[in-house]
Amino acid sequence: MTGGPLLEVRGLAAGYGAVRVVRSLDLVAEPGTVVGVLGPNGAGKTTLMLTLAGLLPRLSGEVLVDGKVLASARPAAANRAGLVLVPDDRSLFSTLLVRENLTVANRPGGYTLDEVVDLFPALAPRLGVPAGALSGGEQQMLAVARALVQRPRVLLIDEMSMGLAPVIVEGLLPVVRRIADETGAVVVLVEQHVRLALEVADRAVVLVHGEVVRSGPAAELAADPEALEAAYLGAGTAPAPA
Repeated sequence: MTGGPLLEVRGLAAGYGAVRVVRSLDLVAEPGTVVGVLGPNGAGKTTLMLTLAGLLPRLSGEVLVDGKVLASARPAAANRAGLVLVPDDRSLFSTLLVRENLTVANRPGGYTLDEVVDLFPALAPRLGVPAGALSGGEQQMLAVARALVQRPRVLLIDEMSMGLAPVIVEGLLPVVRRIADETGAVVVLVEQHVRLALEVADRAVVLVHGEVVRSGPAAELAADPEALEAAYLGAGTAPAPA
């Protein structure tokens, strides 16, 4: 991981109208880094992801990819810069076949169909099946695969485990680590399964009421579960040393 930060977020405030849901958030991530974004419901995690992807306007602050400031509320520009969002509702084309969901999103330099199948072997026998007929786990695999064929430089995954059994999540989250390692992309992962997220992440931040109350190397946060629990409950709000 060389060449400086791939993703920088400086003093980001985000929300809806005059209501600030995320306040003064800073984030720096080198290539090949997995950043876990943790926090209770209503903490502002999804608002953060939508703002990074350009789907919501920034109220203040900057988002930079490779040192270049992205325009606010310009999702097409963010996507061209390499920011690709996997939303919590997956947003698949349910009537299209699995193969078609992948081919319509494909870009030169993105994952190929063979590489996607290697990453998610369960999709191999399902390529000719409509996306709406897939299981929840298969749909999540397809949603991530559809993002990968777009050649992401920053992959935003919002609640990968939404509606999935823990055993499915345990099989999916290690793929996130592999994606970062193999492609050099930054992966920003919003995840409710804290322990599993910290196992695959390099760094993590805990959001509570839109503010970062704890941050640091994932291993350090995982090693102090009491402090992590206190952060979730709103106690001990001083950020952990980086």
